[in-house]
Amino acid sequence: MSGAAPVPAGLPDRVDGLALFLDIDGTLLDIADTPDGIVVPPGLAGALERLTARLGGAMALVTGRSLATVDRLFPGLSATVNGLHGAEWRDGSGRVFAPDTTDAFSGAKQRLREQAARWPGVVFEDKGPAFAAHYRLAPASESQVRRLMQALAETVGDRWKLQEGKAVVELRPHGRDKGDALMQTMGQKAFAGRRPLAIGDDVTDEAMFAAANRLGGLSVRVGTDGRETLARGRLASPAELRGWIERVSR
Repeated sequence: MSGAAPVPAGLPDRVDGLALFLDIDGTLLDIADTPDGIVVPPGLAGALERLTARLGGAMALVTGRSLATVDRLFPGLSATVNGLHGAEWRDGSGRVFAPDTTDAFSGAKQRLREQAARWPGVVFEDKGPAFAAHYRLAPASESQVRRLMQALAETVGDRWKLQEGKAVVELRPHGRDKGDALMQTMGQKAFAGRRPLAIGDDVTDEAMFAAANRLGGLSVRVGTDGRETLARGRLASPAELRGWIERVSR
């Protein structure tokens, strides 16, 4: 009788021929109350690096986090990284592409930084060419946060757009989403000819699911809240995904 853990529903038992696309917060890592409270479990970075090698480099993190934050979470990881929902990215060769900002954007960012400091529990997150207000610790401030972010969006021009997530409102570069990131990444040499497997948990991941589905790939949503999704598979938790990664990376 085998002692191997069963493969979670929605995930393949082998990764041969796949290209893997992973969100981070709520997917690979457990959601935290604040952006800086996220924890990378011991051994996960090593498992991701082994899996990247096993896939011949065909693994990408596709996240709302900035490249700088991803590098702090997973230093030295050789996988492709798409940050800010695809607005900035680093390919497998190390080349980095990032949007620039404007004075109006910098002014809006500073205004949110100052206002968030006056709202107990509201957390400001600086992502470089994007910024966000998290209200997970201050749900009563949700309407105030939304109103301010809408007002700030109107001051910066059409190069940025509002993006909502789980207890967060973000102003991020307009024009690219996680689906665009997946499609572009599939054109890289390491990914070409493979079948995409996209795994995420939030509304921002739906574009990635749609892109994977269009290419005849696999799409899996993490979470048990019952929200409608384009994903064709489900996982209960990030822990379940991490267990699968550990298993298929060996």
